Amino acid sequence: MRVHHLNCGCMCPVGGALFDGYSRGLTACLVCHCLLIETDTNGLILVDTGFGQRDIQTPQRLSRFFRVFNNIQFEHRLTALEQVRRLGFDAHDVRHILLTHLDFDHAGGLQDFPQARVHVMRDEMAVARCAESWIARRRFQARQWQGVDSWEFYAPEGDTWFGFDSVRALIGAEDEDIFLVPLHGHTAGHAGIALRTPDGWMLHAGDAYFFHDEVHQPERHCPPGMRFYQWMMDTDRPARMHNQNRLRELAHSHEQKLEIFCSHDAREWERAMGQANTVRTDSSIRQV
Repeated sequence: MRVHHLNCGCMCPVGGALFDGYSRGLTACLVCHCLLIETDTNGLILVDTGFGQRDIQTPQRLSRFFRVFNNIQFEHRLTALEQVRRLGFDAHDVRHILLTHLDFDHAGGLQDFPQARVHVMRDEMAVARCAESWIARRRFQARQWQGVDSWEFYAPEGDTWFGFDSVRALIGAEDEDIFLVPLHGHTAGHAGIALRTPDGWMLHAGDAYFFHDEVHQPERHCPPGMRFYQWMMDTDRPARMHNQNRLRELAHSHEQKLEIFCSHDAREWERAMGQANTVRTDSSIRQV
C-alpha cells in the first residue's frame, strides 16, 4: 500500500491569518486535502475528490455565493484527475472513491472517474437529495453527481474504531483495513475515513475540524474566520463539537499510533506531504 496526499483545490477567502491562522497577506489559503491510495488488490482508491474538471471548465455550476465567499481558484492542475495522470495512472485505474461528505468542494470530481464505485454514508445522500435550507441548497450540488450510477451506502453500525462507531468499506477484499467513521455535525452524514497503513493508523477527519489546534492542542483554538465558517456550515453544532472533543481526546491518547488530519488546513497538508514516502508532484498550494 502507498498513500499519496493530494491537494485538489485552493480557496482564498479574504481575511488572511484571521481566517486560516497562517497567511500573511489579505487572503487566506485553504486546501482540499485528498488521498490517493495504491493497493495491491483493489486498484486505486480516492478519499474525497476536491473540485473536478467540470467545475474548472464551468465554475457557474457551483453556487455563486460560495465561489465569491471562498474566492475559489479554478486550476486544472489541482484536480484529482490531473494528479492521478501525473503519477502515471489513468482515470479508469481509480476503482473506489470514499467521501467524507457531499459538499461541493469534496465531491466535485466524481464524474472524472466513471469506473469508480462511490462510498458514502446513507444519511449524507438522503439529506443532500432533499436539501431545503438556503445553505444546503448551495453546498450540495446534485449536478456534480449526475451520471454517477455506482454507489455504496453505509449505516453507522457493525464495527468500532478506537471507541467510535464505524463500518468497514466494502471494496472487495477483507485485507484492506479502511473504515468510514461517522462524525456527524458538519453535515448529517459526515464521516472520517480511517486507514491502516504499514506505519499505523491514519484518519482523514474531513470537515470535523478546520484548524490543526482545534484537535492537536489540549485546549481548542481556532481563528475567527474558520470559526465563523464552521458555524455557518453546521448542520448540528452540538454533535460537531462533541465529535471534535472526542477527536482531541483520541489525538492526545494515541499520538504514536495514529495520524489525524482534516481537509482544509494548509499546514497539515504540507506536513503530510513532507512525511509521506511518495513522489512529490506539483500539486502544491497556490502561493498567495
